Amino acid sequence: MAESSANSLAPASAATSNEPSRASTPANAPVEKAPDEGSKLKTFLGVLRRFIGVSDLATVRFSLPAQLLEPTPNLEYWNYLDRPETFISIGDSDEPLARMLGTLRFWFTKDLKYVKGKPCKPYNSTLGEFFRCTWEVEDTQPQLKHSPNSKPSSSASSVVGDKRVKITYLTEQTSHHPPVSAFYIDCPEKGISARGFDQLSAKFTGTNIRVVAGAHNLGIFITLKHRDNEEYQLTHPAAYLGGLLRAGSLSVSVADSCFVTCAKTKIKVILEYLEEGWLGRTQNKVLGVIFRYDPNNDTKTKIKDVPDKDVLGRIEGSWQTKVYYTLGSQPFAKTPKNRNLLIDLDPLFVVPKNIPPIEEQLPNESRKFWEGVTNAIVNKQYSLATTLKQEIEDKQRKKAAERKETGKEWQPRFFTASVTPVGRPDLTKDGEEALKRLYEGNNALEPNKEYAAF
Repeated sequence: MAESSANSLAPASAATSNEPSRASTPANAPVEKAPDEGSKLKTFLGVLRRFIGVSDLATVRFSLPAQLLEPTPNLEYWNYLDRPETFISIGDSDEPLARMLGTLRFWFTKDLKYVKGKPCKPYNSTLGEFFRCTWEVEDTQPQLKHSPNSKPSSSASSVVGDKRVKITYLTEQTSHHPPVSAFYIDCPEKGISARGFDQLSAKFTGTNIRVVAGAHNLGIFITLKHRDNEEYQLTHPAAYLGGLLRAGSLSVSVADSCFVTCAKTKIKVILEYLEEGWLGRTQNKVLGVIFRYDPNNDTKTKIKDVPDKDVLGRIEGSWQTKVYYTLGSQPFAKTPKNRNLLIDLDPLFVVPKNIPPIEEQLPNESRKFWEGVTNAIVNKQYSLATTLKQEIEDKQRKKAAERKETGKEWQPRFFTASVTPVGRPDLTKDGEEALKRLYEGNNALEPNKEYAAF
């Protein structure tokens, strides 16, 4: 689908904008009874059954009624900085192995919303829509033990400090068919940035929805400016939304492999997620191996294929609770006393975003754009919300038809192209300026010269 069915926490942000946007709606619009989770799921399943066997739901045009939607724009919901302090600490160590361990610590926190939240369906993003925000967090992540003689951290979760660092985030819907958005994360103070294209491919099997990265989604690309522009590529595993036949029992599981690579340091990680164990019980287990590899001959995709002589460390744990690592090539079972805590997710929650106030947003900025729909859903005026949502969809189709008739191709504002450069979107001058102003605390942006969806 254009957005994933996934777990989400209610959106939170700065004090000036930490509530969903509120727009006035007609006083005579009827207030309706909110559907319970069971009836919402039944309606959703009824819609999905029309698409059993469709290879990619993202290519199918269908509109969900407003009462099934979370009053949250997809571009606001879909980001990887649920715990930004783990992101900014990736490049802190002088040791390559420790930097890879820091990357893994970030990896296991980036989807905290899946662990702590409930399944939800945000709004479909419209072409040219964009979202921006910042985070300000304490730069106090402990160092990770990277050798037998290095000092171990007392905890792999955040500790209290008083030094705060700002991270800026910008994302734009660059393509509608297929649905693709580009994103850029920047932390100038720490010299770390990340970018990528988000695109999902989804298939309904009749019992669950399988979601995988689309063709233009090659993962997250993290660059460490202060480490000679060291780059890490983090690919996404397949995820499953299950429990569709059990009202109130929706769950997200992962059963796939993914990879983290750094060509400059020649260190690679293979992570294998195990969905079910004995008697079909969900494990939420993850196993991994950290090893030396040849970037010019990168052929190993399974943990069992990595020879012990190349192994630098191993990963094991639950991606929903605690993840541990060991150093060296010995199997986990033989080194229980030598395992180190990589991350403990139990005490962690999603860090709030700082979002520009609604009055300082442009018409195609996510919260401003969806303001009327959000307000109607929050006020339980579901028929009105559905009507407003359909009007948005109709306007977008009309604009697309006009461009097709004139042979005009839509050009994103903040990124140089819809789906290129491959995997790694580049910012335009406007994109660079938008991030710079965010960092400076200036929310002012020049209005668009034209809009793609209205």
